[in-house]
Amino acid sequence: MSTNLVVGRTPSLGLGRRAGRAVLLAAVLAALSACGGQQASAEPEAPAQAAADAKADGKDGKKKAAQTVPVEVAEVARRSLAASYSGTATLDAPNEAQVVAKTSGVLLTLMAEEGDRVRAGQVLAKIDPERARLEVRRAEAALRKLEAEFNRSKELFERKLIAADAHERLRFDLDTQRAAYDIARLELSYTNIEAPISGVIARRLVKQGNLIPLNAPLFQIVDTDALEAVLNVPERELATMQAGLPVSMQVDAMPGRKFTGTIDRVSPVVDSGSGTFRVTAAFDAENALKPGMFGRIEVVYDRREDVLTVPRAALLEGEGEAAVFAVHEGKAVRTGIALGHVNGRYAEVRGGLSEGDQVVTVGKVTLRDGVEVDVVNVPKLPASDAAQIAQSAATATAAAATSE
Repeated sequence: MSTNLVVGRTPSLGLGRRAGRAVLLAAVLAALSACGGQQASAEPEAPAQAAADAKADGKDGKKKAAQTVPVEVAEVARRSLAASYSGTATLDAPNEAQVVAKTSGVLLTLMAEEGDRVRAGQVLAKIDPERARLEVRRAEAALRKLEAEFNRSKELFERKLIAADAHERLRFDLDTQRAAYDIARLELSYTNIEAPISGVIARRLVKQGNLIPLNAPLFQIVDTDALEAVLNVPERELATMQAGLPVSMQVDAMPGRKFTGTIDRVSPVVDSGSGTFRVTAAFDAENALKPGMFGRIEVVYDRREDVLTVPRAALLEGEGEAAVFAVHEGKAVRTGIALGHVNGRYAEVRGGLSEGDQVVTVGKVTLRDGVEVDVVNVPKLPASDAAQIAQSAATATAAAATSE
């Protein structure tokens, strides 16, 4: 009996231990599985976080790039500056005449053609003179008759054989007939069409054999040796325009050539409708300029040497006061300046900037004060300006050496 009891307890204890081990092993496996799951779930989150971080960095980069404006700049430099006014005008010949017929008749002969140069008094054409010649002969015969009658009357008057009033009446008739004779001769001379001025035949308006009425236009003569161009200048320039100032002109028909002239006269009256006044410039034809050509004219009324300048493209238009965008430490800074003379390319700076400063010339439309900029060009002086500045520096060095 005791042996069975011992045998019966031993299996009971063995099963309890095995069950405990099994429970412990299951707990360990559960813990390991939980750790593995957390590690597995953590591993996929790393690439997602990296992608999110990269996306955020990209947005910041784009935002930063969007805040930077690409621009082109130029340096503030010293150069000589000519103050001038530019305008356009059409060349005109001040000496121009239209030749008209002073008598009527058939045009027998043409003695000049378009393009011919003629002198004053030269015969250009002839009208049939027969009728006018007969009128001269008739007036001459009547004159001779009255002269003979007057001479007889004079003898009788001296002998007191004729009344004084009859003698005076003959004198008046004789004077009248002499005037008629002169008129007839003048009408005969009108059959020769003469040039009133020297110049070039610009137009021939008749043909040989035409019946020419009185005052009909026959030729147009233009003196091309001297030409004029009239500029309509705004009234703000009234104080700068004076007679004798030099003028340069370029015409479309001859690109690359420059013609010089002077201001001949300035109108003292400002047109109230347009707010402009007339400035007349005179040019020599130089065998090249022709009336009717369209010219671009520049009037230089002042010249200054070694002044601080900026390109005119850098000026901010329509801002009320003169200003530019200067580049300082990578940012655009709106800077007010005091202007002097301004021409087609450069503007004189009398205050607000220093030599060597950089100003924005391209891209200023989208700029705001304080915006970061990206300079896309290397500012340098034009060759002509660089040569001029180098020459000035060399001259200054030589002068300093001489003084030492």
